[in-house]
Amino acid sequence: MKDPSKKITVETVSRHTLSKQVMESIIQLLISGQLKPGDKLPTEMELLEILNVSRPVLREALSSLESLGVITRKTREGTFFNNKISSHPFSIMLALAHDNLQAMVEARMALELGLITMAAEKISEEELARLKETIDFIANCKDGNYGEADIEFHRIIALSADNPIVEGMIDSLIVTHVKINSEIKVREPERTVRHHTAIYEALANRDPFEAFHQMYLHLDYVRQKVLKDFKV
Repeated sequence: MKDPSKKITVETVSRHTLSKQVMESIIQLLISGQLKPGDKLPTEMELLEILNVSRPVLREALSSLESLGVITRKTREGTFFNNKISSHPFSIMLALAHDNLQAMVEARMALELGLITMAAEKISEEELARLKETIDFIANCKDGNYGEADIEFHRIIALSADNPIVEGMIDSLIVTHVKINSEIKVREPERTVRHHTAIYEALANRDPFEAFHQMYLHLDYVRQKVLKDFKV
């Protein structure tokens, strides 16, 4: 006979947890081969019945998948897996680990540190000029709202690596950047300008070793700053 004095405890299932489970279930349709890139997902009503969750939970999961580039929702047509998802496997991995900030930071570091050395060899004068424009914008920004310029700086470098195989990873790289940026509470434009300038100069000098070094210093600083108050 069970001891009536013994208290039973279970972990509370949060809406956030349910949303992630729904994301995983939808992605499993793709991984299992039941649906292919470009295919239309079941209707919202059908998904509600299949997954047995509330409409707010389902919509939260679909919004997350859309922001990660896994699905596209079309008015009056329905929801579709993106055609290019087979060439963007990182989108799926990000969707499955979208709440693991440390993993996202480390994935960004792995991608950018590989791309920066190729960029040092291939970046054009026009791309260097555009990099300089983003640095100047941040330096002259008075309201601290320079997130787009920051992202553009890293996007230019990634694309300048000019490799069609890793091109599909760049959108995912930007997704990690947006997520990481959203966790930064205090902006430090002077430090950002200093870091970006050091990276720019290494690229302008066509020095892959120095470019790698400066990018590592920059990304490691961002990692420490973002994860300082984040429990993993």
